[in-house]
Amino acid sequence: MKRMFTVIAMLGLTSFGLNLAAQQTASPQSQPDASQQQPVDSQSQSAQTFEGKVTKSGDKLVLQDASSQATYQLDDQDKAKEYKGQYVKVTATMDPNTNTLHVVDIAPTRSK
Repeated sequence: MKRMFTVIAMLGLTSFGLNLAAQQTASPQSQPDASQQQPVDSQSQSAQTFEGKVTKSGDKLVLQDASSQATYQLDDQDKAKEYKGQYVKVTATMDPNTNTLHVVDIAPTRSK
């Protein structure tokens, strides 16, 4: 009886050791460390649509959102220049840290 208990205990400990070793081997593959993670940038985000009026704020052109009244910086001043004072639909990715729209496309909309 004592011998059977010893054999069962040894099998249990061996199984536990193999399971622990397998987890340690799989961990680096399943969870990359910080040096392997890619930073999230505006290019990897999906584009959104914003509607509003292109206006001047200081020496920069911005989009005054028609529905939320939020103001967004426009990164492509050359594209925006064509639509100064007009209502437009802007397709862009937004950098929430700087409230900047990274313009993909600008198209005029009807006046509001």
